[in-house]
Amino acid sequence: MSTTPKYVYAFGGGKADGRADMKDLLGGKGANLAEMSSIGIPVPPGFTITTEVCQDYYAADRKLPEAVKPQVEAALAHGASHVGFIFFPASPRNVAPDLAGRLRQAARRPLVRPCRALRGARLRTAGSRRA
Repeated sequence: MSTTPKYVYAFGGGKADGRADMKDLLGGKGANLAEMSSIGIPVPPGFTITTEVCQDYYAADRKLPEAVKPQVEAALAHGASHVGFIFFPASPRNVAPDLAGRLRQAARRPLVRPCRALRGARLRTAGSRRA
């Protein structure tokens, strides 16, 4: 009986699949996010794909292991349940055409646009007065 290796470790919502001592497998950032989530620090839900995936990817002539995709989908569903929204596929075939068009438009909008609007603005602090 063969067991499928665990390639994806989820964290968030006060729980984590990984631990701080798993840095070789999860990388420093993944292990630390898992630990912070486990001890109750508010961490947005997410997941870490293990370093084994990279090794297996190159060993298999740049093909992802079969077990990665369902594990990533499960981790996305786990994250979506914590934040209250769903993740759409990159090319939504089963989405209504008008919604698909709006999703494509939103994906093209640069996220830095709101920051550019502040470039020339005078920012006021709590103690400052209007001139």
